[in-house]
Amino acid sequence: MSILIDPHKVPKRTLATGDEIPCIGMGTFGSDRYTPEQVSKAVAGAIRVGYRLFDCAAVYGNEDRIGKVFAEAINQGVVKREELFITTKVWNDMHGKGDVLLSCSKSLRDLRLDYVDAFFMHWPFPNYHAPGCDGDTRNPNSKPFCKEEFMSVWRQMERLVDMGLTRCLGMSNMTIPKLEAVLHLCRIKPSLIEMELHPCFQQTELFAYCMDKNIQPVGFCPIGSPSRPDRDKTDNDAVDTEAPAVVELAEKHGVHPALICLKWAVQRGQIPIPFAAGEDKYAANLKCVTEDPLSEEEMEILKDVDANCRLIKGQVFLWPGAKSWEELWDMNETGRRIYTERGNINPSLST
Repeated sequence: MSILIDPHKVPKRTLATGDEIPCIGMGTFGSDRYTPEQVSKAVAGAIRVGYRLFDCAAVYGNEDRIGKVFAEAINQGVVKREELFITTKVWNDMHGKGDVLLSCSKSLRDLRLDYVDAFFMHWPFPNYHAPGCDGDTRNPNSKPFCKEEFMSVWRQMERLVDMGLTRCLGMSNMTIPKLEAVLHLCRIKPSLIEMELHPCFQQTELFAYCMDKNIQPVGFCPIGSPSRPDRDKTDNDAVDTEAPAVVELAEKHGVHPALICLKWAVQRGQIPIPFAAGEDKYAANLKCVTEDPLSEEEMEILKDVDANCRLIKGQVFLWPGAKSWEELWDMNETGRRIYTERGNINPSLST
């Protein structure tokens, strides 16, 4: 093994709960391009390289294999359980009464853990799509966000904290209107929020909102997810690693453009969770945040890279009658935010 990074050299964030979390982790979504075996092999190598944060999810279909990796690493003394920060998520088809506990219990069993460090609601609605479906697939049972249904799931998640099955809770794929509708109702507020974040999609307003609420942003697609599923690709998508400013800074620092995206993410304050199958790539991803930081001037330059280009549009979750994927994100077709009426998102009303 060519590169070993001391985990103590990787900066940490302190969550609202007081828990510490590494400033970068490894995602485990295979993007329909990597098998569970390939993902778990990468996790095993990443632990030995120095990673301590791993972002998992039931729907990824690989937690049982990753759990074997965790158990072996702990049993062999490579890492202690308390040194790891492991997250997982409840999928959309497990939002019913009692289903969240079942989902968490299965994930714990598959991951071979007594608890997870954070448990997320993967999407804020029960809209479901079959694994591997194409971008035109629609489920006739899908429906818009509903505050009451969301809070029914959240109450179950709060119970997981009470039971000691997770230390923290997280939300994912949220918007400001949705957060405004539910945060004041939460007995246990989210410590983390996962959202798409990369130089070409900086979500400045949502990012600032979460930071102001002391909710730590975790950024998926941190380098623009070039290996994302084909259903999530369109001809107009921006390519972060080809943005002229990113390329220029990469040449200046003598690194791959992807590492500039990760340096930017960590220094901005979010926690990127890139996945890479090859040791050279995931080792470089971790190492880059421990050395040669971007200057304040360079960080300012990267602000102008923002193209407001969402890559994970989520169109497979649209409900009957929805006009476009923008409605999932509480925006009308002109990009203006749709406001909330009695706490529920009303697609027919916009500011």
